Amino acid sequence: MTEGAHPSGFRGRPGEVLELSPGERWVGAEGASSPHDWERVGAACIAAAGDAGRVALDARGLPVACGVALATGGVLRAWRFERLKAKKQPRRIELLVDEPALLEAPWKRAAAALAGAAFARELVAEPGNHLTPGVFADRLKALRKDGIEVTVLGRKDLRRLGAGGLLAVGQGSAHPPRLLVLRWKGGFKAPPVAFIGKGICFDTGGISIKGATGMEAMRADMAGAAACAGAMLALARRRSPCPAVAVLAIAENATSGMAYRPGDVLRMMNGRSVEVVDTDAEGRLVLADALHFAARRFRPQALLDLATLTGSVVTALGHHRAGLFGNDAALGTAVAAAGEVVGERLWPLPIGERHREDLKSDIADLRQCLPAGRGPQPDASHAAAFLREFAGALPWAHLDIAGVDSAETEDFLAAKGTPSGFGVRLLDALVERHFEDPHRL
Repeated sequence: MTEGAHPSGFRGRPGEVLELSPGERWVGAEGASSPHDWERVGAACIAAAGDAGRVALDARGLPVACGVALATGGVLRAWRFERLKAKKQPRRIELLVDEPALLEAPWKRAAAALAGAAFARELVAEPGNHLTPGVFADRLKALRKDGIEVTVLGRKDLRRLGAGGLLAVGQGSAHPPRLLVLRWKGGFKAPPVAFIGKGICFDTGGISIKGATGMEAMRADMAGAAACAGAMLALARRRSPCPAVAVLAIAENATSGMAYRPGDVLRMMNGRSVEVVDTDAEGRLVLADALHFAARRFRPQALLDLATLTGSVVTALGHHRAGLFGNDAALGTAVAAAGEVVGERLWPLPIGERHREDLKSDIADLRQCLPAGRGPQPDASHAAAFLREFAGALPWAHLDIAGVDSAETEDFLAAKGTPSGFGVRLLDALVERHFEDPHRL
């Protein structure tokens, strides 16, 4: 459709919707070429259908990959969290195609990633009183039926390991912290790819308490851990040949007489001491222990951590891209490329020498962050500089997903305000594109 062909300015671009009358809408697909374009078209069709209980997507005449992408976008957009509602609204999506047999194998592949994304979204949507650290661990035990090994390390185990960061963050809560380890053995012998996830089931900010406005959204501060778990499910469902492991640091950051405090000094799992400056910068503390555990225990090919870590990255990138940091250019390039393929886009941000210098402490090996009240600070880079100290010499990438864990713009394949599952399909695509060749090492 050419520009100006409709008085509304509707050009028919992929995902663009024109409402002609109540119940009649056009969804644009002009120029759609990539699978992600067709995913947007499918998502727009579901959005345009409103609350219809049955929707048919017509993929007749489309190449197989485009038809699968159309259905993928539709399924992602149709997801909604209804587990706690008394009245549920079931929805059926049908895909009309010329030769169904041709879509069987590619749809099976897509369905694995969709299952992982849905699993992550379900976890993120759960309220904090329904998803405590213990319940989180129990929910992940269900992954055993897909061939994933699940190990739960409790408080005694964490004390034995010297996980001072995770223990401190979780000590103010009535629900003790956990370190969860998920393992997929794959089909060839090689060091695994390691996913590290921040799993703060609810974040009050601790003693450095957050304001009341928006605090209810802090039930989603475990979106990084949820994405890692969802990616593991996707790998298992499609029987990926690549070995993988996920290490998830699960805790509540609560206030009580037992809560850790600004000014405390913690002994981390790698033996280094950390001066606490702000108890609301808890994510980097739990991730630091998890990174060290994964690096030392599994000697992986690469470490990738995902976390809703800083408001600073939202200031920099808004709700359009996640921040990408790391110590290995090749890994960073591969991660960014995988994100482009699935529409979970990243933007590289720096870790400079000054960022590390800012973390020098007078009383410990390093401090967790800079004190508040010193004007604008590059906290996303400070957090990345802190985490780099615990990744060691292994290739490492850090994804700060604080602005993209829920759908806040039309760029997402999810209803506005719902969990996006960001990171699941990215990690799955990364493994498939970069790590599944056994001769690569």
